[in-house]
Amino acid sequence: KKKARESCSLPESSWEERLANAVTPLWRLPYQEQLQVKYESQRKILQTLASRLEELGIDAQQPGGLCCPLQPVVPSPIINGYRNKSTFSVNRGPDGNPKTVGLYVGTGRERNIVCVKANHLENIPSKHKQVAQCYEEFICRSPLDSCILFHEGGHWRELVVRTTSCGHTMAIITFHPQELGQEALATQKALLKEFFTCGPGAICALTSLYFQESTMTRCSHEQSPFQLLHGAPHIFEELLGLKFRISPDAFFQVNTAGAEVLYQAVGKLCQATGDTVLLDICCGTGTIGLSLAHRVSKVIGVEVVEKAIEDAEWNAAFNGISNCEFHSGKAEAVLPQLLASWEDAQPLVAVVNPSRAGLHYRVVRAIRNCRSIRRLLYISCKPEGEAMRNFLELCCPPDPRKKLAGEPFAPVLAVPFDMFPHTVHCELVLLFTR
Repeated sequence: KKKARESCSLPESSWEERLANAVTPLWRLPYQEQLQVKYESQRKILQTLASRLEELGIDAQQPGGLCCPLQPVVPSPIINGYRNKSTFSVNRGPDGNPKTVGLYVGTGRERNIVCVKANHLENIPSKHKQVAQCYEEFICRSPLDSCILFHEGGHWRELVVRTTSCGHTMAIITFHPQELGQEALATQKALLKEFFTCGPGAICALTSLYFQESTMTRCSHEQSPFQLLHGAPHIFEELLGLKFRISPDAFFQVNTAGAEVLYQAVGKLCQATGDTVLLDICCGTGTIGLSLAHRVSKVIGVEVVEKAIEDAEWNAAFNGISNCEFHSGKAEAVLPQLLASWEDAQPLVAVVNPSRAGLHYRVVRAIRNCRSIRRLLYISCKPEGEAMRNFLELCCPPDPRKKLAGEPFAPVLAVPFDMFPHTVHCELVLLFTR
């Protein structure tokens, strides 16, 4: 409690306090109290799911009005500085500096956005803050403006910093080219490289420095390639005794130590045996499937980001894992084809770990209609959002109009994991069986 009181030393209603309240709203609470807050929020989500299932004529009421038993929130092994990836914006700061590198307070809708430096935030590691400070120093020296609104011009935009427990640091700088020609772009890239290798930015000791020309809010590598200005093309992470290669835009759980705890629990909940095939949907760089490959006969991974699939295949080969196959493409396009020809004799366990947007309806339909899938683990970072729609689609009675012919699933256990200390967010693992 003493530490909690000391951490409340930000000036009242300062920009720093407002940012801390927006990004890490639980930062004032002792950690055990944070876990209790999250437990209550997950309990309400399961009560909501139980009510929605009742509306569909499904009796899913458990003690406390929950749809299934809820275990206590599994704590994060690391509470402060746990993020391995941070995205910093460039915009006007509280002092009016249009080249402030930080995080937003306010909203675009209200037109009151202010960019505040993140040096005081407890969830961001010091290395990320150091790279952000150096990037701000660089763009403040640059004669080119920051790009606050695309149509108003300007160039310097976001900074993404990724780090690993192996001591690697990757920086990805997003730049709006506007009307600049190739020669002018080459000059800016050369200046960036010089700053971070020979100039003040050399203190960051970057493993990789990437540059992306982007005319959109977000660009994939396919839309606008990541250009390596300096260092190695990948950084590496170690997880559960395996080594993983990470590309600039590949998904990797933001809390590495927390991910180890999560994946170990997923392995137990799968109850996979030597003849089981594990279907890893939204597999990213293959972390879940590869960490469980020794328990199953085969792993099949599906992922939309091509570079992540390249990483997954490299990861499998490097770690000497030969019973994995990975498919690149949208899950709604790949999965129905994979499952349409599935042999019913092979037991199949599915693990899905989608983004906040949840699973596409065609993915849910393919899972429902595959009789071999008797056990499904849904890992959700926002279970109260689009994932709730997926839960209902998985559990609703067969509906020929929606082509949901398969036997419905039922939720049997919920286990929340605190992957994001100081925030209100939780990673919920819901086990469904049929």
